[in-house]
Amino acid sequence: MEKDSLNTIKDTLSLVAEKEEILNAVNPENVKDGIVEKVTAFSDMIENTIARLLEAIPSIIAAVLALVLGLFVIRTILKIVSKRFEKRNVDVSLRGFLLSIIKFVLYALLLLSIAGNLGFQTTAILGALSGLVLAVGLALQGSLSNFAGGVLILLFRPFDVGDYIENSAGTDGTVDKIDLLYTTLTTAQGIKVYSPNGALANSVIKNFSKITNRRFEYVVGISYDSNIKTAQTVILEILNNDSRIVKDPAPDVFVSALADSSVNLTIRAWAAKDNYWDARNALQQDIKIALDQAGISIPFPQQEMRIISDKPEIK
Repeated sequence: MEKDSLNTIKDTLSLVAEKEEILNAVNPENVKDGIVEKVTAFSDMIENTIARLLEAIPSIIAAVLALVLGLFVIRTILKIVSKRFEKRNVDVSLRGFLLSIIKFVLYALLLLSIAGNLGFQTTAILGALSGLVLAVGLALQGSLSNFAGGVLILLFRPFDVGDYIENSAGTDGTVDKIDLLYTTLTTAQGIKVYSPNGALANSVIKNFSKITNRRFEYVVGISYDSNIKTAQTVILEILNNDSRIVKDPAPDVFVSALADSSVNLTIRAWAAKDNYWDARNALQQDIKIALDQAGISIPFPQQEMRIISDKPEIK
């Protein structure tokens, strides 16, 4: 019984203490003091922030002015370098690549100088950048291979700006620009194609601008009733009388196949690369008209169908 009475007394005392704490907490004076302390701390934080901003305004203005001036200087330097490249007759393919590298270096120096004016430790920034470059390099191995591919293209020169090329992926077009990572092509349909330098340097490239003459080939089928010698004579006359056709090597017409419905004649002729498409597209029409005038028919595929019936014929 005595233990139970002692426990009851202890519980009563603890409840009284908790009640006093609650009353002190909700006491208007204590609440007022707590609010005043928080408001004071908040106002001090705002004052410190404003003071720091006011102290940093000259540095921020200097950084903005340095940025504007730096951008102007970079543009001026790039224009001067571009003009120097033109006066020195630097290769067009090499100009874009070098200008891209110079632009990257100048912008990096500008950002470092602005960071230094704002009070940042440039050594710490360089250390962080070196680690970042390593991490990015591991993550972007494809971009690094594209950069290396661009260097290989400019070193071994499989093509230049202005050349018409085709790679093993089937992409073809005129080379507009060779950048750090990509080569820009314009297709015959006027579409811009950005080909990665890494894949382009490791692919089979057909350069149609490095040649002087280019051969085209037709296959024309004539009927078995037509005279082969006459058809060959008519076609060779058309080719030999066309000024766009190169005389050496001479045009050639020969029987290449005895097909199901026709005798196939293969026509081969050479033209200068500048006249290739005009000659190739126009001569097909001229050959067709000449064969029609000579009475040489060009058959179309035919199939003969026979119907066999089991019923006896009625006579």
